[in-house]
Formats: sequence, structure tokens, C-alpha cells
Amino acid sequence: MTGRGVDQILPHPCDPCLHERYMDSAVDYVRLAEEATGAIPRPVGMSYIWGTALDELERAQPDTRIINLETSVTRSDAWAHKGINYRMSPENAACLREAGVDCCVLSNNHVLDWGKAGLLDTLAKLEALGIKMAGAGRNLTAASQPAVMDIAGKGRVSVHAFADPTSGVPRDWAAEPNAPGINLLPDLSDNSIARVCRQIAEFSRPGDIAVLSLHWGGNWGYEIPDEQIRFAHRMVDEAGVSVVYGHSSHHPKGIEVYRDRLILYGCGDFLNDYEGITGCEEFRGDLALMYFASIDAGTGALVRLDLTPLQIRHFRLSYTTPVDAAWLRQTIEQASKQFATRIEVKGDGRLAVVWR
Repeated sequence: MTGRGVDQILPHPCDPCLHERYMDSAVDYVRLAEEATGAIPRPVGMSYIWGTALDELERAQPDTRIINLETSVTRSDAWAHKGINYRMSPENAACLREAGVDCCVLSNNHVLDWGKAGLLDTLAKLEALGIKMAGAGRNLTAASQPAVMDIAGKGRVSVHAFADPTSGVPRDWAAEPNAPGINLLPDLSDNSIARVCRQIAEFSRPGDIAVLSLHWGGNWGYEIPDEQIRFAHRMVDEAGVSVVYGHSSHHPKGIEVYRDRLILYGCGDFLNDYEGITGCEEFRGDLALMYFASIDAGTGALVRLDLTPLQIRHFRLSYTTPVDAAWLRQTIEQASKQFATRIEVKGDGRLAVVWR
């Protein structure tokens, strides 16, 4: 969530004017954060917000880096009447290249916060940066296309992205044959399962590692609805996906390994501007995770999943304290208990997922 307050500390911020019930300026989110944890330098460099996450990426050297970009990238003023509107300036979007992002998922409840004009600006800017996109487009055909990353000597990773209205996505944001929008599922019914299976089958090649991105569910709470579990299992069984990449919750949720395929029911926020905002403190929305998944290129099975706990502080990612890392480990393990998933501490302090 690199918009709003985070955008304001980067070198080329948007007009801070907001249309929220409680805040009329994005600068106020910076002020709240500073009141809570101290001064934030302004302007910061493009790499500032990623902090120690850049060290982790350098250490792990992942083949591809996938994020859910939950903001519009635009200076459009055509704001949607929905209560909260996220945007970052096209000039500040260069921060994504600093983190080496390969793919941005756009099927979420903030990418059209500044109207269809804002979405079109977002698409154009990411194209100019050479970043692949999934889940939104200039029409339904484009919004349905996966992002495909060719990994030298290993094969292809294809990212198919959808949003579900339970995440707060307005239904009229759905892409149409001749109108821009997002790849929206009306529900998680059998018809929706069949639609996803058709899309994956249409675009997949033998040997692809298929990632299914789903923006679903509410922002807070660890409960995982039965319909999400059913949907995720059928995606593995019928669509052959290797990873179900779920997001919308502002904190990490349960992790399942089903038939050796990875299901992340809610990854939590990697970055946001919530520092200093009160409410829901028990969920520790300031704590974030990096998910390093190793997938067998031949079978699509999960080989290893390592997690790096981080903390959002001063609108920047930093390492957690051992106490916070222990709390996060225990919390995720409890949320994953129904799936017989355990979280262990590695010798270097990072976390490892263990499954049956």
C-alpha cells in the first residue's frame, strides 16, 4: 500500500487532498505516524521504504518477485465515492523498480480508487517501468490475461489474478468487453470455479508454475471461511495451481500445504501507512512477512517455505525484535493449526513452515 501517506514522503507526491470522513489530507497520516514513533525524513529516496527487505531479497535472490499493489498510480482527481482512496504519483512508482518487482497484481479494492482514468494511468506507468501485471486491464480480455515470467533454465511462472466482492471491491469495477476494470469473480461458487479453471487452462502451457492470486475476505480476523478452503482446494485439484496467493487481511493468516501445494489464505500488509492509527492493535498490523517459496519446477510441489518477519516503522520495513518475531510465529502457527501446519524458528532467526 504505497499510496496516501507513503506517497507523501517520497520525492514526487500527489496532491495530498483526500475525501475521507476523518482525514482531508494524506499529510495527516504522516503526522500520525510521527506522533507515534518519531520524525520521518522528507523527501526520502526511492529505496527508503523497503529498508531491510532489500537485504533479504539480496540474500535470497528469488527467481521472481510478486506483489499485490493496492493503490492507484495516478494524479487523476476522478475519485471514487467509497470512503478511502489510495494513490501514489506515477513518478514515485519508480520505488517498485528499487525492490526489483517483476509482477504487480491489480485485482483489489483500491486500484480504481481514482476512477477508470486512474486505472489507465496505473497500467501505462507499470508498462513503462517494464513490470508485468495481472488482474486488471483496458478491457475484460486484457484483465483476464495472466502475467508470465520466464525463468531462465527453469520454465515459466504464470500469475492469474481475481478479486472477490467480500474484500470490498465494488461490483461495478468489473472489467467489461469494451471497458477497463478488474478481473472480478461474483462469488466463490461452482460457476466461478469453472471460470477460473477455464482461464488457467486457456493460457497455461505444460510445465508452468501457476500462481492464483485472490483478493478476498475482510481486513481483520483469523477465521478462514469454509468456502475459501473449498475454493482453494478445488483450484489445486481441478486447475492444477501450485500457489494460492490470498490477500486482503491487514495481518498474516493461516497457511496450508494441500497435496504439496501452497495455500496462503491471507498474506497481510507488506507496507502501509497505518502507523499511529488506533484500533485493532491486537492483530499487530505493524508486523509484516516476506514469503520465500521454493517450488519444484518439474512437479509444481512446494519444497520449502521460509518467512522473514519485519516491522513497519517510520513508513519503512525493518527487522523485528526477537519478542515480536516469537509472537508472530506463535500467532501464525495457531491460525494454521487446523491445517496441521507448524512454524519453526531457524538458526538464523527466520521462520520455516513445516507440514505433513
